[in-house]
Amino acid sequence: MAATSGSRPRRSSSDLTITVDSNLSKSQLSEMGVNSWPKWGCPPGKYMLKFDAQQTCYLLRGRVKVYPKDSSSKPVEFGAGDLVTIPKGLRCTWDVSVAVDKHYKFDSSSAPTD
Repeated sequence: MAATSGSRPRRSSSDLTITVDSNLSKSQLSEMGVNSWPKWGCPPGKYMLKFDAQQTCYLLRGRVKVYPKDSSSKPVEFGAGDLVTIPKGLRCTWDVSVAVDKHYKFDSSSAPTD
């Protein structure tokens, strides 16, 4: 995900909180249309990422520990069966201990505008 430039105000680090919802029912996931979202996966490793739009993802398999950069937030762990919302503007390192397969979507209202 490429960094963007411009005169947009920076979000404070307190706004850059990852949320994790566990144990959602199949009907809740179906209502959200999770199975129609694109899929993405990666092998174990460390990945530096910047989110230019809010992303919601549902992990089908895997285990991740996210280390936020430039934030007072503590590392967040999640894995298979978790629905995760990652805020726009977050810079972080994903430490993937078990290969990840996930469905994901970007919030179009938070996408960068040029």
